[in-house]
Amino acid sequence: MVEPTVLSGEPGGFRTLARAALPAVPVLNLLPGVRKQPASAFEGLAYARQAVGVRRADVEAYAAVCGFPRKDTVPLPYPHLLAFPLHMAVMSDPAFPWPAIGTVHLENTITAHRPVGVGETLNLTTSVGAPRAHAKGTLLDFVTVVTSGDETVWESTSTYLRRGRGEAGASGGLAIEGAPAGGIEWRLPADLGRRYAAVSGDHNPIHLYPWTARALGFRRQIAHGMWTLARSVAAIENRLPGAVTVEVAFKRPAFLPGTVAFADVVDAGVHTFALTAPRDGSPHVVGRATPV
Repeated sequence: MVEPTVLSGEPGGFRTLARAALPAVPVLNLLPGVRKQPASAFEGLAYARQAVGVRRADVEAYAAVCGFPRKDTVPLPYPHLLAFPLHMAVMSDPAFPWPAIGTVHLENTITAHRPVGVGETLNLTTSVGAPRAHAKGTLLDFVTVVTSGDETVWESTSTYLRRGRGEAGASGGLAIEGAPAGGIEWRLPADLGRRYAAVSGDHNPIHLYPWTARALGFRRQIAHGMWTLARSVAAIENRLPGAVTVEVAFKRPAFLPGTVAFADVVDAGVHTFALTAPRDGSPHVVGRATPV
């Protein structure tokens, strides 16, 4: 494993997002410190955060936006927020060959080994190795490990797609069979992206306003993929064990404002769920929760 670079202080914010965006800007992307190295030279990257406190106010703000109840343990996806600055640090590193803008969050797998308590102190490491082939381009796996003392309490793999020349016969991604359609409908407000950005630190312009989304090719702003994951998990979390793996595939954007439908089916303790468009049942997210 590549030796991780340790981030200090409170990382993230607009400065980090700007650093991540500059490699996508012509001319500026040729400047020293911005210019990306060739993909053929990439040997992997890792970043870490140490002694990160889980603060109640932050947890409750996240829970309120994503539909979780107030508890003394954190919502299942919450540690992803603590790892998000590490994702951005990797993407903004000149040694990472691909710009953050245009990198699509395709899949996410989370394994909680036990509930994480509010007030715990955690250490986090995110690493990225060699890319994998995909039918529509290149896949990059951001692997995060969260420890409390010597105990691994939470892990995730966030898989990102760089669209481009695909490889015939390569994987098309995570397949989840039997995902339901229809169900309870949720109305998503126009400011949902801004509200989630405020608690998560993910201020990607595609989620904020119609004009910022249009600048990047969307007809209007879209919900964060990790919000759709979190809201889906919030609907079933009280029926999940403390040790569980949740896998999701992000299928199509959920535009804001808009309406989505959530449904969940259970078979032998395994939940299969989906967030779909009420109009035609096409999926925004399909997922599976399996006891560990």
